[in-house]
Amino acid sequence: MYRPIPLEEVLAAMPKERQEAIAKRGAELLAKVKRRMTLAELRKGRKISQATVADALGIGQMQISRLEKRKDPRLSTMQRTVAAMGGQLTMIATFPDQEPVILTSPLLAPPLPASPIKAKTRRVKTA
Repeated sequence: MYRPIPLEEVLAAMPKERQEAIAKRGAELLAKVKRRMTLAELRKGRKISQATVADALGIGQMQISRLEKRKDPRLSTMQRTVAAMGGQLTMIATFPDQEPVILTSPLLAPPLPASPIKAKTRRVKTA
């Protein structure tokens, strides 16, 4: 009759070198998973001010503050914000039964060249 073999038994039957390699790879994967940041943490970690990101995007600093607090920002907004910080947004799908998969989409194309700081313009009503 079939009985599941506990993971501990499988690992214990492996050579020590293999066990150490598995433990090392597991630690590497856990370190990657734990490396999660909000947009605000990412910006602060790169030592970039909200005003600098806002200037690169041609919007006000207050909008960056609101974006960083938003619970469900649009994907396109996140892509532009990360690009303004000099990065590229990548989405990874994880499943319990396979390796992580990097999702591709036209939206997640390589970042656009940094846009020059835009001067704010005002519309003037004409009579």
